[in-house]
Amino acid sequence: MKIRILGTLLLAVLLASCGEYNKILKSRDAELKYTYAKKYFEDKKYGRTITLLDEILTSYTGTSKEEELLYLLAQAYFYDKDYTTATQYYTRYYNKFPKGAYTELARFNSAYGLYLDSPDARLDQSSTIKGIQEFSNFLEYYPQSQKAPEAQDLMFKLQEKLAYKEFMAARLYYNLGLYNRQDYYESCVVSSREALKSYPFSEFAEEFQILIVRSRFEQAVYSVESKKPVRYRDLMDEHFNYKNMFPNGKYTKETERYYRSALKALGQEVDNATNEAVQQELKK
Repeated sequence: MKIRILGTLLLAVLLASCGEYNKILKSRDAELKYTYAKKYFEDKKYGRTITLLDEILTSYTGTSKEEELLYLLAQAYFYDKDYTTATQYYTRYYNKFPKGAYTELARFNSAYGLYLDSPDARLDQSSTIKGIQEFSNFLEYYPQSQKAPEAQDLMFKLQEKLAYKEFMAARLYYNLGLYNRQDYYESCVVSSREALKSYPFSEFAEEFQILIVRSRFEQAVYSVESKKPVRYRDLMDEHFNYKNMFPNGKYTKETERYYRSALKALGQEVDNATNEAVQQELKK
């Protein structure tokens, strides 16, 4: 019995609330809608806030209340998890009010919304790229902000996502080398090198370099005889690049194995002085 009474009361409150909201929607009083929009925002009813503010935004354009209204609308979209639209309104806000009361937060939230909206690395990364740019802009405008460390950390995470996407592409090229050894291995080398230039401090940097070494090894092994000397020397160069970049790398034994294979394959073309240098290198 008590449960039924409680349910009836809740239903009555809900109907009353809906009735109130419908009356506000039908009203032509912009100030009344603005007041209730703020009330609904405080009550975390962001959908209602958005609807009311969207209706009256043009009414306050050019007035003293436009700044607060525009920021509140951006916040409502943000908390409603419509990050794309939120970013549009944050951008609109800080462009129109570059020295406004909420400009610092608007710039940060614009970037943060794009961070939250950034999809899986296998999907299109347009929002990720835009998010990096927004964080970069925030740090340029507010280098001493309390949010600067967080902005740097989040920007780095977005960059890592892009690096991971590049790594998946390079790894795919390497795996496809089984079907077209020279073309796909060369594509792996090119894409890995470009990724290293773009993300030199990424956690995937070592993965890119070992893919280059592996690709050079496969290219050398499966080259025609006339090209083998050049291919093996390319492999040796990439081996030393790996060693210089990662002195204690986790693939050290693997790349040294490829290197020894190159020396053996080159045979008489490697002089005694080079052999001695190689032995010293392998002892390190």
